Amino acid sequence: MPVLELTTTGRKSGKPRSVMLTSPVQEGQTWVIVASRGGDDHHPAWFLNLRDHPDVEARLQGKPKQRMHARIATPEERARLWPQVTATYKGYAGYQRKTAREIPLVLLEPQR
Repeated sequence: MPVLELTTTGRKSGKPRSVMLTSPVQEGQTWVIVASRGGDDHHPAWFLNLRDHPDVEARLQGKPKQRMHARIATPEERARLWPQVTATYKGYAGYQRKTAREIPLVLLEPQR
């Protein structure tokens, strides 16, 4: 599964915050990331940051950083993408079973 470095803007601090994530699905130039936090009942901090500040930077497997726009998948997109995500890494299905919250999928799209 491709690894990416995501840099968000801290929703409280306003400072850059970087985290390493995986992208189980890519569609063209759009990268899908999963806000699973291992099935925890709370969203990961990076998700809350990009929800409030959706303009981010991402670097996929050592490629140059790209300015991206993050958005939460619509219910229809999630319904289509979730089976692909869990087919790539079955652990995500287990994470979803561990929590009552719906684990969001985030789409990273190049800024235009």
